Amino acid sequence: MNLLRALRTSLTIVATVAVAASAAQLPPPIELPKPKLDNGTTLIQALKARMTGREFSSVPLPLQTISDLLWAAFGVNRADGRRTAPSAKNWQEIDIYVALRQGVYVFNGKAHALEGVIAGDLRAATGLQGFVKDAPATLVFVADLARMKDASAEDRDLYSATDAAFISQNVYLYCAAAGLTTGVRGSVDRPALAKALGLRADQRIILAQSVGYPKK
Repeated sequence: MNLLRALRTSLTIVATVAVAASAAQLPPPIELPKPKLDNGTTLIQALKARMTGREFSSVPLPLQTISDLLWAAFGVNRADGRRTAPSAKNWQEIDIYVALRQGVYVFNGKAHALEGVIAGDLRAATGLQGFVKDAPATLVFVADLARMKDASAEDRDLYSATDAAFISQNVYLYCAAAGLTTGVRGSVDRPALAKALGLRADQRIILAQSVGYPKK
């Protein structure tokens, strides 16, 4: 009995240490400032300025800019919880993972906050090109297929890709209006990145998009 009790105690200690170690790997949540919704740029001006960039300054983005960027990408813009980008059947299946120097977060649009996913700099893992490690922020668009109720495999593929593209275009237009540079890409080692982010089997990486100031 004493041996059994000691074994149970040891297992409890190991489990407690494992949970504590896991929690220590989570960066603290970030409450984003309220987004600023008017910078004076018209839609036509943003469309004229829209372009893809591949060279980034390493200067970090201010928290206000990250707040505005994420609201434009897929923030809540109505009292009923609907978003700035459409989604099929209002599944809202796309999650935006934000890779910053200090860690990776997931955007909670309803709370307008960043929730910690994993500590550490994983920006280089978000793409196969050399420039991805230099951009101060990379957005990874992840489809949660579990939210796409009763959808066929073909429809999940079609609509998750389409919905991610809507969000990506919002990012492009915000960056054009804010004087930032951005580039979307599909060149991602999806299995490796999914493992690093701790994604479930029914979560799928669709695209990644780096954002930052233009390199001078």
